[in-house]
Amino acid sequence: MGAWQIWAGLGLLFLILEMTVPGMFFLNFAAAAFITAICAIYIFNLAALIIIFVALSLVSLLVLRPILVKKTQKNQETGIAAKYIGKTAKVIETVTPNSGVISIYDERWEARADHDIPAGSEVVIERNESLVMYVKERE
Repeated sequence: MGAWQIWAGLGLLFLILEMTVPGMFFLNFAAAAFITAICAIYIFNLAALIIIFVALSLVSLLVLRPILVKKTQKNQETGIAAKYIGKTAKVIETVTPNSGVISIYDERWEARADHDIPAGSEVVIERNESLVMYVKERE
């Protein structure tokens, strides 16, 4: 078995670890191992290959990982926060601290506000608790 096959196998092992352990950590080592496998076709010195692997791993961890983590964190906002919070809705029934109904995306939601907001007004959804949206008047 050639050295390049061992490095490629190591890269596959790191990819499998990346799929089972979250955090974008082992992906850096997988990339370094695959590049080292390509280098192993032309370089036969084990010490040089290890130095290449370590250097590529460090560069990948310091440069690539922060970019990948930042991109994945941007896309994590889902559910009610992404769909409703900060959006404009229309008041169907006067919203008070104890009752009220709004409409957004052709859906009816129970709503509450600090003060009375009359029917027909536009409001901005600030937060939700269970099935109740808390709103404020649109500025």
